[in-house]
Amino acid sequence: MKRGFYTIMAAQFFSSLADNALLIAAMALLVSMHEPAWMTPLLKWSFALSYVVLAAFVGAFADSRPKGKVMFITNLIKVGGCGLMFFDVHPVIAYGVVGFGAAAYSPAKYGILTELLPPEKLVAANGWIEGLTISSIILGVLLGGKLIDPQISAKLLAFDFPVIDLGVDTTNESALCVITLCYMIAAIFNRYIPDTGAKYHKQESNPICLLRDFAHCSAKLWKDKLGQISLSVTTLFWGAGATLQLLVLEWAKVNLNMPLNKGTELQGVFALGIALGALFAARIVPLKKSLSVMPLGVVMGLVVTSMIFVKSVWLAYPLLIFIGGLAGFFVVPMNALLQHRGHVLMSAGHSIAVQNFNENLSILVVLALYSFMVSLALHTSIIIVIFGLFVASTMYMVMLKHKANQKIFDSVAQIGEQKHE
Repeated sequence: MKRGFYTIMAAQFFSSLADNALLIAAMALLVSMHEPAWMTPLLKWSFALSYVVLAAFVGAFADSRPKGKVMFITNLIKVGGCGLMFFDVHPVIAYGVVGFGAAAYSPAKYGILTELLPPEKLVAANGWIEGLTISSIILGVLLGGKLIDPQISAKLLAFDFPVIDLGVDTTNESALCVITLCYMIAAIFNRYIPDTGAKYHKQESNPICLLRDFAHCSAKLWKDKLGQISLSVTTLFWGAGATLQLLVLEWAKVNLNMPLNKGTELQGVFALGIALGALFAARIVPLKKSLSVMPLGVVMGLVVTSMIFVKSVWLAYPLLIFIGGLAGFFVVPMNALLQHRGHVLMSAGHSIAVQNFNENLSILVVLALYSFMVSLALHTSIIIVIFGLFVASTMYMVMLKHKANQKIFDSVAQIGEQKHE
């Protein structure tokens, strides 16, 4: 990999670390505010909303200037969203501002990979970026869990700068200070991301034209036989993953009697499984064979339903690693295929924006359904079974669609094509 690749990875790691630690801190803040249980999924919902609303505009923004500068600017927006919680802004609104920054950050983060690397390195690059992203999720949720722990919070609050009074007096405020520091480290790495020299046509600034252009790009990717399959899989994965992240916390509380700061450890275990699966896939699955991993999505959905029988923490650990491993192994090759196909059909920033729109629309829909089921007071075991069967059946339908596409013409032969200038 080129040297600049590792700078991108470092910036992504610390920014994502802060995002996930902030989610846990925001959840703890909701608990301290005595908000109803259905409010918790709205944190992720507000975060994902910007990805959908801004989808038509962030691609053009990412392609309008060097992507390192885009990542720096949008990371500062995240800092602003985190800072709002210091001023008693509702966590759902403040985390939504962080999502605003993340929505503009993402096309630059992924788009720069297609500028920096050749197609044959994209699966390996995605293994790196997904592995580090998942690692940041593991450490982020663990960091968030530790920061809201009363004992660790007491030690943080006992530390005072000489002369200066920072006015940090509560557990949540001490947690936010540490999280802000993580965002600032990411910003430093952003400043050292090299300019790849990639140039695009002058970007449109008229909102109507941008919406029209986005609709054209979205339709182009969905009509493409490879694009529609890979986009379907990644869309399902992110909707399911965001929900499972919250479902694991509820399952830990109900089945394993674990409070929030301990339940975050299980989130970390699940994310560890995804990281291992992602890295393993990066090593053994070439881009040409990316579609062969789809059956693992069906298996993952069925295995999720077995969570209802687990009452022991020591059984929960290997089960969550296995589920995460299946998820990571099948999503990384599909994500690489989608990036490759999007780069061939359109610009990097625009293709990632289309991808983010669909994936985060899935998150909004699935989280809304999950929040609705929680508001109905459905038992966690019932929700888990519904969720697992939904994932398995949807993946099976995607496999049937791909089989039907292959009968029309061999779309797999298009994998590896170069972009026509």
